Formats: sequence, C-alpha cells, structure tokens
Amino acid sequence: MSELSVVVLVSGNGSNLQVLIDHANAGTLPIVIRAVVSNEPDAYSLVRAGKAGIPSHVVDNRSFDSPREFCRALAECVDHYDPGLVVLAGFMRILHPEFVAHYRNRLINLHPSLLPKYPGLHTHRRALEHGDRVHGASVHFVTDELDAGPVIIQGRVEVEAPDTPETLQRKVQAVEHRILPTAVLWIAQQRLSVQGGQVLLDGAVDPEQGLSPGRDPMSGPKTVTA
Repeated sequence: MSELSVVVLVSGNGSNLQVLIDHANAGTLPIVIRAVVSNEPDAYSLVRAGKAGIPSHVVDNRSFDSPREFCRALAECVDHYDPGLVVLAGFMRILHPEFVAHYRNRLINLHPSLLPKYPGLHTHRRALEHGDRVHGASVHFVTDELDAGPVIIQGRVEVEAPDTPETLQRKVQAVEHRILPTAVLWIAQQRLSVQGGQVLLDGAVDPEQGLSPGRDPMSGPKTVTA
C-alpha cells in the first residue's frame, strides 16, 4: 500500500496532530505528514511539527482583508504539498466554500460532539446544559455547511453527574485520539465512499452504529465507545 500524503491544519495545542505523528512513526498509519499549517503563530502544534521534522507554516487569518483571501492563501500553501488528504485537527476557522470545493472528498474535520448535535463552539458546556447522558466526538467530511458533512466515525463517552466542561473535554479528547487515526486509516486504505450524503465503509452502512469498549476501532465499525 502506498503512503497517503497528508497536510494537517491546526490552531492550538495539537494533541490530535501528535497522535497522527506517533502512528505514522510507528508504522500503524500508512501516511506521510507533508506539512502542518496553522493560522495561529504561537500554536504549540508548530512546535510538535518541528520536533518531528515536519515542515510547518503560518497563514495568519488576521493578515487578510477577508475570509476568501485568507482561504486562497491557505490553499496555495497546502497545494504546495499536493496532499491526498487534508485534516482539520483543531483548526478554528470557518473555511470559504471555494476552499471546501477545492478539496472536496479529501478534507476531513474532527468535531467534539456527536453530530448532528452541537455544531460550532462550546460543545461540552451545551451537552451538560441539555442533560445529555452520552456525548462524544465525530470525524466527518467537510462541506459548505458548518459541521454538517457526512460522518465517517464517532466516539462516545458517558456523561456523569460530577462532570464539568473541563472533565468532559478530557474524556472526549481520549476518544478523539482513537477515532481520528481510524478515519485516516480507512481513507488511506481506500475503504470509504460517499453515496447520498452518507459514508459507506467497505461499500456498506454499519447497521448497528455500535462498538464494544474492548474492540479495536481500527477495524470498524463506525462508532467507538470509550
């Protein structure tokens, strides 16, 4: 299997970037991370990239007069590496439709909720405010509508009485570290397709949308329980 060329877009600490780096270095993901690009000059993700010997770039959205100009500069930077996949791993900017169209079906996002619940920000607080007993994260293909693209895989966590937005964030982050490399692996293995706005794994929809806690998510199906 040939290695998939990947560019990762980040804005913050980059723990999910680190997970991808670690899997790539261990040989458990057949990918090469060609570059890391951030809109934030001080993002720790850039330090992680440097330590791993991965080229990194800053495209600061505040340097541009419009989101369209920012996204055109971002695309120019990304296209230099000719990626087969662009991963949004904590990238905190809404992308212009031109950018989304340019990378259609090779642009994925990691979002901290069980979509379609809670698109946008403050997902952990919103889950607690609504009294949810189950929360989680989703990896999905990016479309023009915010956090509304076809879901590839989700990870679930239980919401318990003592939970705060901070404790829930830590729980969800642990499951993010499982589902993001799984989604990237499936894409690298060319196991995914999209039909009628729905993601198929090996040509089929997972009928149960469930996974026991002890099962390896790298083999499927499309929902992981922490």
